[in-house]
Amino acid sequence: MIGARRIGVELFRVKSSDRLHIGRLACHDGDVNCQMFMKAGGMWLLAQGPEGGEALPIEFTWVDYVVSLLGSVSSLAYFAFLIWMVVYCVRRDPDQGRWLWILLIFQPFGPFIYFFARYLPSASFRLPGFLKQWSRGGEIRKLEIAAAQIGNPHQYIQLGEALLDVGRNQDASKAFRKALDKEKDNLPALWGRAQADFQLKEFSDAKEALQRALAIDPKYKFGDTSLLLAKSLNALEEFDEARNHLVVHVRQWRQPEGLFLLATLEEQAGNNEEARKHLEALLMELEASPPAIARKHLFWRGRAKRLLRRVR
Repeated sequence: MIGARRIGVELFRVKSSDRLHIGRLACHDGDVNCQMFMKAGGMWLLAQGPEGGEALPIEFTWVDYVVSLLGSVSSLAYFAFLIWMVVYCVRRDPDQGRWLWILLIFQPFGPFIYFFARYLPSASFRLPGFLKQWSRGGEIRKLEIAAAQIGNPHQYIQLGEALLDVGRNQDASKAFRKALDKEKDNLPALWGRAQADFQLKEFSDAKEALQRALAIDPKYKFGDTSLLLAKSLNALEEFDEARNHLVVHVRQWRQPEGLFLLATLEEQAGNNEEARKHLEALLMELEASPPAIARKHLFWRGRAKRLLRRVR
């Protein structure tokens, strides 16, 4: 084994004048055969030469380690971003077949193409729950203290909304229930509890809270409360009640999701003509809407087109 040491940018120095450059390495050729083995987080070098050579340790500077660490971190960040886009595509994109190919084949640009072409136009950007928890941890702690010390419905509602925002649905439901214990007809508390229970798949509890809220104010949250009740009824497989509710709902509120859900229920009941009518109305209204609104609802447009082909 022959020795190796760093001089300038050279990692190997021997007597021969011929040089073989590998990346940042300058290996002298001739009576020495240099081989480089690379691994994430470090490099191992092996120099083989005439017997009797003096072996010296290979030294790496802090720059080598920083560059290697940054490479590892960027690789992990890219992989996490790719997984995020793939999961979003599979769960929500009606054209997932086409876009999954773009995500997985066109590396490393596929996830970025999908992010700007599909994710941003169709979703309000929201940080993942664990990042929100990290960024709002101090605020939530203060709200918990305020709820414990003051204990009015307002403090519990503020706490519940913050917990709901970071994905702590179970704790949010408890906070809203404490507000309702103090004021049973508090609309923000009923709405917050229904959202938390729906996320927890406690659809019966969500239904009960939503019906109470709509009995107090049928127009509360401009149709969002009414739509969530329809979704809860559908999740409970109370399809006739959900359909009857949506027939009334879409006369006043024309959310694409409500129209699509009603068309789906009509198609399940064998009323293809009614389903087609609602789907065509959905597509025409999106076409006539401002571009920003149309982009926001592009997934519902894709789903509506697919269902429309099936009911024709």
